[in-house]
Amino acid sequence: MDRIPALAEIIARHVDGTGIYPTALPHVALIRADAPSTPTPAVYEASLCLIAQGSKRVSIGDQSVVYDAAHYLLVSVDLPLVGHVIDASPDRPYLCCKIDLDAAMLADLMVTEGGAVPRTDLPVLGVYPGDPDLIDAACRLVGLLDRPETIAALAPLIEREILYRLLTGPHGPMLRHVATAGSHLNQISRAIATIRRRFDAPLRIDEVAAEAGMSASSLHAHFKAITRLTPLEYQKQLRLQEARRLMLVGGATASTAGFAVGYESPSQFSREYRRLFGAPPRSDIERLHAAPAEAMAL
Repeated sequence: MDRIPALAEIIARHVDGTGIYPTALPHVALIRADAPSTPTPAVYEASLCLIAQGSKRVSIGDQSVVYDAAHYLLVSVDLPLVGHVIDASPDRPYLCCKIDLDAAMLADLMVTEGGAVPRTDLPVLGVYPGDPDLIDAACRLVGLLDRPETIAALAPLIEREILYRLLTGPHGPMLRHVATAGSHLNQISRAIATIRRRFDAPLRIDEVAAEAGMSASSLHAHFKAITRLTPLEYQKQLRLQEARRLMLVGGATASTAGFAVGYESPSQFSREYRRLFGAPPRSDIERLHAAPAEAMAL
């Protein structure tokens, strides 16, 4: 039985207008867009994205993938991507369910389930044909929003089922590599987490490398191979995206937002903001207020 229409119906029932909607489910967000959007850079958390209606393109470097209701997107580690909705209209809006991957639950499940050997020759960003069992589990998870009193007891069980189906699916060997202590992907994942926690502070490569259990040179090499950015470029994207959020949602001025994310020079902030988003801060925020779908990250 095709569960995609049911997933679309649940998402549509719990969102109102264009945007990204956090939910009472700790690892789940719902997304809706009523029109195509322009390419927008954002850091995507390690997550599963299931589109129930419409389609989207995401890119990293020279790799570009499209996913829709017949294909799901899996991001194994937090990655700086450029994404845009390519199929959406008021009559048939883009509807998506994003489920963040719980690293602790994934590691525990690997110990319990055993199975396949980790592999490093699979992409950390991948699109795969829809799995009816995976979609059914996601539909049941999002369906808990209709019965909030059941979330605490049932959501962890269904999330565990979703992770199990990912581990036993085509992307499973790569997820195992990410979750295996001592692997380069696991180390880079820890480095990314460290940079994200302290993105507004000066970047100290030796400290990040030490927390990841790597040398500074090894960190640079593997970080660039996986994310297509250096650690400093990655931090810069985090800072600029948070500044954009502060201006768009919080009403901060460009200078206030720049200082809040760690910039000491307003001119440097404005220059680097324009380089990433294609317009100076004020013009960019005015454009986003006029067309909110353009601000969507997922």
